Amino acid sequence: MTLAAGVTSLVAGSLSGISPAQAAAETPPAVVSCPANLTEKATCYTGQDSNGAFYAIAVPKRWNGSLVVHAHGGPDLGDTSDPERSVGDLERWSVMVDQGYAWAGSSYRRGGYGTRMAADDTDSVRRLFLKEFGVPERTYVHGQSWGGNVAAKVVEVYGKHGAYDGALLTNGVLGGGSRGYDYRVDLRVVYQYYCQNLPRPTEPQYPLWQGLRPTSTLTTAGLRARLQECTGYASAPQDRTALQQRNLDDILAVTRIPERTLESHLRFSVFTFRDIVHNRLGDRNPFSNTGVRYSGSHDDKALNEGVERFAADPAARRDLSYDSDLTGRVSIPVLTLHAMDDPTAFVEHEAAYRASLEGAHREKNLVQTFTTEHEHSELSNAEYANSIAALSAWVRTGKKPTPQSVASSCAVHDRTYGTGCFYDPDFRPLPYASRVEPRPGGRSWPAMTAQQERAWSRIGGVGIAS
Repeated sequence: MTLAAGVTSLVAGSLSGISPAQAAAETPPAVVSCPANLTEKATCYTGQDSNGAFYAIAVPKRWNGSLVVHAHGGPDLGDTSDPERSVGDLERWSVMVDQGYAWAGSSYRRGGYGTRMAADDTDSVRRLFLKEFGVPERTYVHGQSWGGNVAAKVVEVYGKHGAYDGALLTNGVLGGGSRGYDYRVDLRVVYQYYCQNLPRPTEPQYPLWQGLRPTSTLTTAGLRARLQECTGYASAPQDRTALQQRNLDDILAVTRIPERTLESHLRFSVFTFRDIVHNRLGDRNPFSNTGVRYSGSHDDKALNEGVERFAADPAARRDLSYDSDLTGRVSIPVLTLHAMDDPTAFVEHEAAYRASLEGAHREKNLVQTFTTEHEHSELSNAEYANSIAALSAWVRTGKKPTPQSVASSCAVHDRTYGTGCFYDPDFRPLPYASRVEPRPGGRSWPAMTAQQERAWSRIGGVGIAS
């Protein structure tokens, strides 16, 4: 039986007829089959924590004594925890277990946006591991994509209490929620200016900051059909109409979003924005494009005169910022790995993160590494193994690595994995504002200072409810 099947049968056999809280109390870690690439190398477990979040754990047969706690990306949408998510993450990040680290990952208690909620669920699986398997010698948190934002929040909230020894952030969305999605705000309004089909003139109208009206039944397939209708993005260039090609050229030039991820960014600006606005912020608007001048189209004057404009509700923006922005108050070693040509979480997110730590005078705790790869989630296993080894050595010895030393050590791991080492130790990303037109006041970092965070935490109901 596969690990995924083990989770499904465990859930089906244990959860019928009882509440999630009761089910969580009655489903401690149960042994299941490991993914095929970990067979004979580890013992794997699944269960559900007291918040209702499913999790997966793997303990190597030759455990090195350290634990990697994983924060997954997304966010996935939906109202419940997905028992398959942490299972898939274990298989994807099995390189950590292969390197001798115990691994624990949460599916989070629900889908949808909520960085602090996800950070709490991430730390919950760490605490559960301690209770069931003992205290590791060292504990690291690893976050990928939006999980990089989650893991960075874990570092700031729990790292200062000694719960974690170091953090690895890979291709992370490190600009936070209040600024890190501005390019998708821009895509939403620029797309509608050219395409006029989301919504169509004949459909109920709604402000574009909603992403999608709450009661809409539009599916991802329907979204793809509308994108194709307007731009022909899925067709060969010779099969597009002249208008489709011009629409596509203008949208890509203005937003600077790569063609290969145009659809995924648009999905986020529609469905995830709806989740943020409707499900998490009570239909209040946290987004703004006030003062943004769009350029690069065949007619910038007409675009700027015709594009929809809106300003954020201050309380909604505060709540999104409190939930997901980073203060830079980092007290443990943090190593980042980011593809220079990441088409989803642009590499300029790393510049925002460094600026946040510099603004908090904590940049001594940060080392950033970059590769010439072109992917968002599928970097070289040799690099992942090298990164966790470099972080562990930094923690154990106190000797801070350099991008050059990290790059030079990768060849050792590539002899095992044969997936290549693609570091560029001399690369430095340009400022975030070089990629995304900043909103008023958006050039200084951190987006939320530690003082703001403390002040906001005293306000009842601030943030996003779990």
